[in-house]
Amino acid sequence: MTDSIRIGLVSISDRASSGAYEDKGLPSLKEWLARALTSPFEVCEKLIPDEQATIETTLKSLVDHEGCSLVLTTGGTGPAVRDVTPEATLAVGDREMPGFGEQMRQISLNFVPTAILSRQVAVIRGQALIINLPGQPKSIQETLEGLRDADGKQRVHGIFAAVPYCLDLIGAPYVETDEAICKAFRPKSAIRPSTQTG
Repeated sequence: MTDSIRIGLVSISDRASSGAYEDKGLPSLKEWLARALTSPFEVCEKLIPDEQATIETTLKSLVDHEGCSLVLTTGGTGPAVRDVTPEATLAVGDREMPGFGEQMRQISLNFVPTAILSRQVAVIRGQALIINLPGQPKSIQETLEGLRDADGKQRVHGIFAAVPYCLDLIGAPYVETDEAICKAFRPKSAIRPSTQTG
């Protein structure tokens, strides 16, 4: 039996958190996870302003008190003065995982040259993985899933392909994905008998 994983979703936006406009980050993250994960999961959602102290407190609470093994943030990763999500994430992390940010920028560069302005980072805190994602729903999907060619063949791997094995290595619950959306990569020795039917 696969353990259920708790996933924290944090949308970081001054305007959305104040009600000035509708938040699109949380709905797009939930929709993608519902399509991509075949393992049971629970979601803890937070919509907060671009305040470093608030972001740090929220991330710590999700991991330390609410038991989230994976936390995905969206927003606040550009070079603008109010964009402090990476600083807050690094401040609460035990170890940085630079490959996630590198791959997200690599994917986004296929679409816009301004991808080099994004500062997404990922860290491990205890037995949890925290990843900063882009702010736009389309970019969120692209960075998680990667890029496919016209025949549907994977051209560039999305970052989520590496997430389940990373979670294994830090002692978090075992997560399985729908391979049609995102094939999780694990060494053969790390693959458990599938709990999926079909």
